[in-house]
Amino acid sequence: MTNSASLPSQPVTVSDTSATLPTYLPAAADPNPMFLEKRVYQGSSGRVYPLPFIDRIAEKSQPHDWRLIKLENDYLEVWILPEIGGRIHRMRDKTNGYDVIYYQPVIKPALVGLAGPWISGGIEFNWPQHHRPSTFMPAEADIEHEADGAVTVWLSEHDPMSRMKGMHGVRLSPGRAVLELRAQVHNRTDDVQTFLWWANVATEVHEHYQSFFPSDATFVADHAKRSMSTFPHCSGAYYGVDYAERARSGVPDGERPEQFRPDGSYAANDLSWYANIPVPTSYMCMGTREAFFGGYDHRARAGLVHWCNPHISPGKKQWTWGNHAFGYAWDRLLTDPDENGVHRPYIELMAGVYTDNQPDFSYLQPGETKTWSQYWYPIRKIGPVSQANADVAVRLSVDGGQAQFGIQATRLLKQSRISLHAGQTCLYSEELDLDPTAPLLEQVAVPEGTVEETLSLEILDTDGRSILRYSPEQPAEPPTPEDLDKIAAREPATPKEITSTDELYYTGLHLEQYRHATRCPTDWWKEALRRDPGDARCNLALGRWHLRRGEFQNAEDHLRRSIKRQTALNPNPPDGEALYQLGRTLLFLGREKEAYAAFYKASWNQGWAAAAFLSLARLDCREGNWRTALDHLERCLNLDTLSMSARTLKVAVLRKLKEDKAADRVLTESLSLDRLNMSLRQLTGEETICDNGIRLDIAFELGKAGLYSEALDVLDEADLDAGDGTVPMIHYTRAWFLDQEDCPEEAQAARAAARRSPHHYCFPSRLEEIPVLEAALTPDPNDARAHLFMGYLLYDRRRHVEAITHWAASVSHEPANAIPWRCLGIASFNVMGDAQKARHAFEMARAAAPDDARLLYEADQLARRTGETPQKRLAELEKRLDLVERRDDLTVELCALYNQTGQPEKALKRIASRQFQPWEGGEGQALGQHVRTHLQLGRKALEQKEAGKAVEHFESALTAPENRSEAKHLLANQSDIHFWLGLARHAAGDTEGATEAWKL
Repeated sequence: MTNSASLPSQPVTVSDTSATLPTYLPAAADPNPMFLEKRVYQGSSGRVYPLPFIDRIAEKSQPHDWRLIKLENDYLEVWILPEIGGRIHRMRDKTNGYDVIYYQPVIKPALVGLAGPWISGGIEFNWPQHHRPSTFMPAEADIEHEADGAVTVWLSEHDPMSRMKGMHGVRLSPGRAVLELRAQVHNRTDDVQTFLWWANVATEVHEHYQSFFPSDATFVADHAKRSMSTFPHCSGAYYGVDYAERARSGVPDGERPEQFRPDGSYAANDLSWYANIPVPTSYMCMGTREAFFGGYDHRARAGLVHWCNPHISPGKKQWTWGNHAFGYAWDRLLTDPDENGVHRPYIELMAGVYTDNQPDFSYLQPGETKTWSQYWYPIRKIGPVSQANADVAVRLSVDGGQAQFGIQATRLLKQSRISLHAGQTCLYSEELDLDPTAPLLEQVAVPEGTVEETLSLEILDTDGRSILRYSPEQPAEPPTPEDLDKIAAREPATPKEITSTDELYYTGLHLEQYRHATRCPTDWWKEALRRDPGDARCNLALGRWHLRRGEFQNAEDHLRRSIKRQTALNPNPPDGEALYQLGRTLLFLGREKEAYAAFYKASWNQGWAAAAFLSLARLDCREGNWRTALDHLERCLNLDTLSMSARTLKVAVLRKLKEDKAADRVLTESLSLDRLNMSLRQLTGEETICDNGIRLDIAFELGKAGLYSEALDVLDEADLDAGDGTVPMIHYTRAWFLDQEDCPEEAQAARAAARRSPHHYCFPSRLEEIPVLEAALTPDPNDARAHLFMGYLLYDRRRHVEAITHWAASVSHEPANAIPWRCLGIASFNVMGDAQKARHAFEMARAAAPDDARLLYEADQLARRTGETPQKRLAELEKRLDLVERRDDLTVELCALYNQTGQPEKALKRIASRQFQPWEGGEGQALGQHVRTHLQLGRKALEQKEAGKAVEHFESALTAPENRSEAKHLLANQSDIHFWLGLARHAAGDTEGATEAWKL
């Protein structure tokens, strides 16, 4: 191997090609909108609308070409897949061939993502919630060559749910064995938004793999801090596993393979070892002040370090499916076997920015941008790291009268001075080059009784500046169980139980911020207003809530009450949000002069001034007051230089003023800040390649400033053959802008085109789309499609009754469309409690789309919830067994009905013939029917005096055949199976076997 110390750094190379990878392609998304209002996902809301849902993956792989952007320098080779969320697919250490992150040679999604497909491996970037809603969707990509020879691959998207803009740049520099991620999240909307950010790094693991975290991390927390554990040694139970007992008695025989013990032994309750964790487990390190963490493969003697400013990135997390059968089943779902027939397991070492837990959301103001950098780099031979920064990682320990230390540099550090002291005594001092390809490993004798806390290791550069200094601290005492219990999360008290209106406000705010799936924050705010109708904060919160729902008059009422309380004693409130939100509300109500005044008063408070000045500039543009607009934009940009909406509008305004050179300067400067800002790119006059959803975002942004002609130009370039459901709203939005331009005939033609366009996957969700659809229904109240889409939009905002009215109108004008009938069926039962109307709606839906398997499933679920007999439900399913075979959930229901009606033989045939695909958190459905089927068959055999056959069935109930695609959880209670197995063995004359079964 060539020593890079003798060679100049080679430039970073980049290639934009494709890679053919075996791929299990997702099935087509379901055309029915999914309103999962109370679904819990990753500890937060599992709401998926406006995304279509995918619930099936191909069972066989096929070669598929994926766009691949590859970065390389002297030390690292990095693969990026823009078409799968812009994820980093591979990071290989070229000096030793080690895959620093888990490299997936196959694209094999499982049903883990918010909307279905998700792949393991690589580095996934999760925002604004986890897992990222667009994790299996394409990102825009651009390659930047920098003056210093570095290359950054930028990946960008408009989040499909909130429409915020997220961007990350994957950067390699010459001569550095470090991968930098430059992240940028931008709230391009006019409302306050919440977000989280976790970089999800997968690493391949085995019995020899250990995670490492800073030594001051003495306890960890589960999601939402519901459960706590001391760390690294768990002193009690965590995730149901009694680790304290394992430390005393060892791991139960047969639970795991013989594991590697690098220092002779390590405790069975040490959570830093993958081998020790048998069940699916998350833990997030709490309270550490340090900036690093990572993982180390003791077998390969290589590993990974993550480093980031700890004041920005406090989140340090490990996740594993568990080193047991349940986890191995997920390994099989997510990857193919390697050449040795092994489905390689992984863990996730996740880095949270602006958060230390999940779910834990931070705020983005309207127009706000947050930026940061994170770093990952490989380590070799030095072992788990004691301290690290972006330049070096060090390991320091004392054992048997010897101090061992290792240093891994990330760049060539010539003539570095390395010294090791014990108190004032120098034990080691050398001047040498630190080379990324050759970690320094040293062993030094220490005085008797020396402990790590007396040592200090320092690395100075050639000018005597400190690169890193490490002095181990005395290990802190881990918290007691009582301490942990005090900081564990608690369920919020009910509104009636809370005595303080202040606490009522903040409880509601917490539920809103964390997107709680089952509790509505308004219950707490309304209770506060019951006690004090003028409460400023709760009126503001409810005003903002009604505004987001499109209930503008209600929003105005609450916002004015908030302002009234704030200005009761003086005219100038300390915070401008209520005025700002009132301005937004008044705009939707068509009262622009009043909105202008509200925005101006909001600008008196700096916290809201930038957003208010942008809104004022837009209103100025509507009136053609270009100079005033420019002044307001300058004021906005003085407060928020990264407001891309203000920058975009400034370019347009300067052009209106014929100041083209100034406009070009602003445009060039702005694109240097965000190369993938499509609003800016469309101003260059070059062809803008982006999806229709982004085009709608750009058009609405231009429309807010009255730039209707420019908005139409953007929409005129839309892809009218797109199959993503955007085409109808492209046409309806064009019609709305044409109305503003006083082109009624063209607007009418655009609406006619909208009605002719395929409606599948057209799920409008923007607040701005409410007036667009209202404008479509004003000239034509019989427009079935506009009623359908308005129903979607309102139901998603939980304006259920109004949505039902629109869907009823839709089916009255287009009775052959199954989807509004299906929506009426769901709403009639869930909202109105009218089972008869729900049944009628599903009958009409199924008549219109007899081959839609989801409709059969949902109709059967309605029958189950309304008390229909199993026999009748079974008869309905058996009429369309071809549809049953298309869905896991229908197959499970069919088997359940066979078991309920005493036909377990038929259930066994069905459940044995299908390859099931469970979704994360929904495991156990197919396996549950497998167990019930064999229990019934076993009991039948016992009744028929066929003890041997009964034993076979009860033993089968204890297994998990691979076609179920899951395995039993280690802690699953199987006492009922063992009870029957004992009876069967006893009947077969196997007394010893019966006794053994009954013990279990």
